[in-house]
Amino acid sequence: MGNNLENTKIQWHSGFYGAAELEFGSDKEVLEFNREYNLSKEPLRMDLLIIKKVANVPIKNEIGRMFRTYNVVEYKSPDDSLSISDYYKTIAYACLYKGLEGRADEIPAREVTVSLVRDRYPRELFKALRGQGMTIEEPFRGIYYIKGSTLFDTQVIVTKRLDPKTHRGLRVLSTDARREDVEGFLENAGKLTDPGDRNNIEAVLQVSVAANQGLYNEVRRDWVMWDALKELMREEIEEEKKNAVESAVENAIQKTARETLIETIRSLMANLKLTADQAMSAMDIPTEKWEEYRAKL
Repeated sequence: MGNNLENTKIQWHSGFYGAAELEFGSDKEVLEFNREYNLSKEPLRMDLLIIKKVANVPIKNEIGRMFRTYNVVEYKSPDDSLSISDYYKTIAYACLYKGLEGRADEIPAREVTVSLVRDRYPRELFKALRGQGMTIEEPFRGIYYIKGSTLFDTQVIVTKRLDPKTHRGLRVLSTDARREDVEGFLENAGKLTDPGDRNNIEAVLQVSVAANQGLYNEVRRDWVMWDALKELMREEIEEEKKNAVESAVENAIQKTARETLIETIRSLMANLKLTADQAMSAMDIPTEKWEEYRAKL
């Protein structure tokens, strides 16, 4: 599993979408999540639009305390910067959303919020905002409100600084995730049975494992944690096993030389812990050939 993930570009946004929905698990009945929301017929879209469906219900999650009806969320992966230009681009997305949707002022500015999410503290952004006369408040750990001449209520979420007790899903989306966050996330995730939650958990883990393979190798040595991880990622593990077998079969078809077949059988036996017969069966080698190849292993 590790080698395949290592060779694939990490899809940070898919993990963030899953983590975002898990964050608001206790509020999901009153929130609607719209991933990569299209702002127009052209490919101009926001990362995430969260619509609060019931106005008078308070959001329990600290990140959602600022939420109004329409909440524009921009996510920056660990490889991305968060500059003053990114700030204004996200504000522009919110302006376009307000201006392009429906009748004039159908979406009041007071009902729109903007959230920017990143794992590291955006020192340069905050410096630039203060230079423009704005102030930065931290009402909750890792959650910063931008106060001053803003078009919409705006906050910056620094996931690495969030309270680990309540924001594990976002904290593990990092290139240097902490073991206690991973173990806490696995423990909490194991209690969730809703199919939608399970899909989101798998999306988060796919990204987190790909970005922190050394850490997850350590977790693997803890049998309790490893069993929990395997259960949560069962479908992905089975798919990778299937892909490994299919890849081996394809290679064998392309290279029919006897020595290549022998090496492929050995590889399946070593990597997937198969017996010789299981490996040859997976490769659809005729049973009358098994004795011949078995003697050469």
